[in-house]
Amino acid sequence: MALLGDNIESPRELYVHKLGAALKMEKTILEDMLPQLEEASNDSELKQNLSQHRRETEGHVRNLEQVFRALGEEPDEQSCPAIEGLEKEGQAMLGQVEDSLHDAVILSGVVETEAHEIAVYDGLITKAQAMGEDDIVALLQENLENEQQTLQKARKASEQLAKQTLQQA
Repeated sequence: MALLGDNIESPRELYVHKLGAALKMEKTILEDMLPQLEEASNDSELKQNLSQHRRETEGHVRNLEQVFRALGEEPDEQSCPAIEGLEKEGQAMLGQVEDSLHDAVILSGVVETEAHEIAVYDGLITKAQAMGEDDIVALLQENLENEQQTLQKARKASEQLAKQTLQQA
């Protein structure tokens, strides 16, 4: 495996690098983002959904670690600037809005984050299929389906919140 600073020279090395970025993405969401969002949220149902997604994300991390093992590689986190950017943006927004607007900011951030995760898994699955790695495809597909369900839930909650907010205005 190419170490930091080394050139990535093969499609497999690139794939393992991308897997490492996905692992970093999931761990950042699990360890940093979800606990902060749960704490900042006002709505008990939103808190519950974030907590449920934290449990799902633990499974995503396990699945990614299993993918590394299936490839005969050690799980190795790589930098994931996109998720770091989403995290910074979310923190900044939460710091700028009234407490009553936290849930709207959180849901918006969840939608953006899920869309990013879906794109990441989509790319990993496409390459795993091309490599004929069906066992890996199944693990990644499980993560992808969770992300898609979470995105749908967050969109629906976001719509409901927007309607409520407009009625109160």
